[in-house]
Amino acid sequence: MVKRNKIMAAVLAVIIVAGVTGFLLFRGAKSSGQRFEEIRPARGSISSSVSTTGAVEPENRVKIKSSVGGRVEEVLVDEGQLVSKGTVLAMLSSTERAALLDAARLQGKSEQSYWNNVYKKTAVIAPMDGQVIVRSVNPGQTVTTSDSLFVLSDHLIVKAYVDETDIGRVKTGQKAVIGLDAYPEIRVNGVVEHIYYESRLQNNVSIYNVDVIPDRIPEVFRSGMSANIRIIVQENSRALLLPLRAVQSRNGSQVVMQKKRGKDGGQRYTRVKTGLQDDGKIEILSGITDSSVVLLPDSSFVLPKNNGGTNPFTPQRSRR
Repeated sequence: MVKRNKIMAAVLAVIIVAGVTGFLLFRGAKSSGQRFEEIRPARGSISSSVSTTGAVEPENRVKIKSSVGGRVEEVLVDEGQLVSKGTVLAMLSSTERAALLDAARLQGKSEQSYWNNVYKKTAVIAPMDGQVIVRSVNPGQTVTTSDSLFVLSDHLIVKAYVDETDIGRVKTGQKAVIGLDAYPEIRVNGVVEHIYYESRLQNNVSIYNVDVIPDRIPEVFRSGMSANIRIIVQENSRALLLPLRAVQSRNGSQVVMQKKRGKDGGQRYTRVKTGLQDDGKIEILSGITDSSVVLLPDSSFVLPKNNGGTNPFTPQRSRR
């Protein structure tokens, strides 16, 4: 009899403990229900773009060589200087003239002056308007007809390298934003002017060159600089926008969560049609309006309150 009473007491104790535990778990689950933040759509700008890399290059790069071999007597321009078509860049003496003048110099100034006037120098002339981006010679230097003396550029552009998977989205006339790796604070607007017809292979990927014409050429632009380019494929300046995490996918449709009407409250899902999206925003084309209220799950994490004592693994503040 005593043994039976002990068994009944143990069973009763287990039932009481299970009941108390269940009540505490139920109360904890109820108090830790998911909370929602109410937000409204906002009007703003959103765009879809193709981001890639490229380089600053001259649109037309012209090497200038001498028509005769000989000695450079004068260099009349500096690197970076803007010149017009017909500007004299340098004066040369042909090999024969240089030899004759050197011989006349030994005979005196009058003899040298005579041959200097009779046997004229050869001028190196700019064939177009542009900027001197390379100067390869100095006075006294001997050159041949195969040597490049100067390099002229009409104006600098940015050549973007677009992957074949993105080239179908790029069209001439699209806007672009240009940045330089060397000067990340500088941003220059530009326009896509030309898409090359032939690709080239880079790391086993077909790449197409795309010419982007800057609206302005900052002083710091230099030929060969690495650039990053964002080509704007689509843009909407008055789009109805929601945070990207407000739109969910349910049963193959895109939906947003809203409050149910009536006293009971609760949530309901509204089907929406979406458009452009970027890293944090998405465009809503239909389904809700500017005055709609959308529920956004509260992603903030709150530790549950511990009313049953202290956690032995929690660091405690030392007491004196």
